[in-house]
Amino acid sequence: MLGVAGRRAAASPHFRGGAGLQPAGVCSRLPERGLDALLDGHERALAHFGGRTTTILYDNPRTILLAKDEASGAVTWNAALKDRMDFYGVETRLCRYYGAQTKGKVESGVKYLKRNGLAGRRFADLDALNAWLEEWIRTVADECVHGTTHERPSERFARAEAAELVSIDRRPPAPRERVESRVVPRDGYVAIDANRHPVPLEWAGRTIEVRVLAEPVTLASGDAAPIRHARLSGKHQVARWAGAPRQVPRATSMRREGPPRLDPALLGPVAEVDVRSLSQYEQLAEVTS
Repeated sequence: MLGVAGRRAAASPHFRGGAGLQPAGVCSRLPERGLDALLDGHERALAHFGGRTTTILYDNPRTILLAKDEASGAVTWNAALKDRMDFYGVETRLCRYYGAQTKGKVESGVKYLKRNGLAGRRFADLDALNAWLEEWIRTVADECVHGTTHERPSERFARAEAAELVSIDRRPPAPRERVESRVVPRDGYVAIDANRHPVPLEWAGRTIEVRVLAEPVTLASGDAAPIRHARLSGKHQVARWAGAPRQVPRATSMRREGPPRLDPALLGPVAEVDVRSLSQYEQLAEVTS
């Protein structure tokens, strides 16, 4: 356990990437679990190493793995991650369950990082934690003599691995986009990534298309002009409406056209009511009193 902003927190979710036999490689604590945070971690790792490898070996996280048949080797990847790795020209591979040569190699780096770089430490926030990780990896982990290669990871990387990387400048990543559908609530504010974005009030009740890019958020309903908002950072924020004042649509009238219709049941027989004199009611009142 480690402390972040005065609270105890586990060392995950985190992103760790390594090249070759580096014990720590590059690591950062992620603000949340999810594919967007994972892809951001990939981009930071590629920038850290100065290039991309031809193959990336993954553990078996549910974030990127939809299904896997260990016997046949058939894998169903998350489409967004697979598209991004195909764009980079990277072959994606998975560890075998309980395999020491693959699963053990991934987990050993995580164990080394937790025990040596994080155990018992406290940080003001995630930015301070990630700054510490970057400094610790660069000055400590990469400068310790590796028990298998008997070399410092920084020296081995510069000598034998850096030249094998493919420059990421040859194929810079395009802005990530995802398309979702939302039902517009009555107040006309659509929730996206825990933030609220206004749309015309007459869209209430409609199912609209939401396109989320790296910067803009586009909301579209049929042939109507799409609404664009800047993507908000953080959570629980409300985007401002930049167009003309939103008009509350008039309620539709429930009155039918034409003459009123007569219910045939009203013409049926009506039960008769007994007629009694008032003296009977007076006698009853005296008895009860």
